[in-house]
Amino acid sequence: MDDDLLHLRLRAYEGRPAAVAGVGRDPVNAPMIRHWCEAMGDANPAYTGPDAIAPPTMLQAWIMGGLSGHEKRAQAYDELLSLLDGAGCTAVVATDCEQEYARALRPGDEVAFDTVIESVSRRKTTKLGAGYFVTTRTEVRVAGTLVGTHRFRILKYAPAASSREPERPPAATAEATTAATAVSHAVSAVTAVTAVKEAGRPEAPARRPRPVVNRDNAGFWAGVGEHRFLIQRCAGCAALRFPWLPGCNGCGSAEWDTVEAGGEGTVFSYVVMHHPSFPAFSPPYAVGLIELAEGVRVISDVVDVPYDKVRIGMPVTLEFRVFDDELTLPVFRAREGAA
Repeated sequence: MDDDLLHLRLRAYEGRPAAVAGVGRDPVNAPMIRHWCEAMGDANPAYTGPDAIAPPTMLQAWIMGGLSGHEKRAQAYDELLSLLDGAGCTAVVATDCEQEYARALRPGDEVAFDTVIESVSRRKTTKLGAGYFVTTRTEVRVAGTLVGTHRFRILKYAPAASSREPERPPAATAEATTAATAVSHAVSAVTAVTAVKEAGRPEAPARRPRPVVNRDNAGFWAGVGEHRFLIQRCAGCAALRFPWLPGCNGCGSAEWDTVEAGGEGTVFSYVVMHHPSFPAFSPPYAVGLIELAEGVRVISDVVDVPYDKVRIGMPVTLEFRVFDDELTLPVFRAREGAA
């Protein structure tokens, strides 16, 4: 099946239900709110006491189906996923979600929801593989009144490692042409790499992943471009926060300014990455949770020190590393004598 025909069949599912008349497994309740706030480190007083509300970002938590899944999932959604599986897109990864809030949820509220298949993209090629983005939209209600909307997007794809693309036209001539083209490209690629090596020139390094820049963190990345590490400071209570957020989770103020980090910090924790491997990285390597002198923490590379020499408490210094014309990242180097 060619891409255009497959996309037409996929788009036929847009607007059809993915879940009908779903009901939350539990009413909104204080224990779940408390556990969420403890896990997120959110001490906002609005989430405690007799007049408590639930954190708005818990919207999805009240409608999740648990390990057993949703009993109300519609047949159309299963058909859509099966169609993608049949096209070779057997892998899936969640990519992002968007939420809109109409009113606060409070303990005792019993939520109901309906989900529709909002859109299916054209075939996209990603680092993971080629596939299709599927977006669903869930409207959450209490006693028939809309309280929030949750959009959830997944990528159904053919894993790149398997070298399997979504299904192509089955004609023998098309297969022969594709095979011949693939062999030609492979021979050309090997010849080009061999020529580079014989000429003594290094192979071009793999392109590193790009950060996701949005309206909430654009100021931070603008600072990085100027080799400045900017930390948000709440205008209401002066609390420092990182990563950047649209509002203070302490006092709730939406007003803020920034302070520039001095660049000194310590390794609060770290992991050593062995697998999976990515073309732009050479495992094993250390990824650190760095506590800056200002008190906030950031996840970043610990560079120019052997991965097995990284230790909790190791003093590090911020530097900005330019990877290409479009990408500069903050990384941390062990201070002299610390490794």
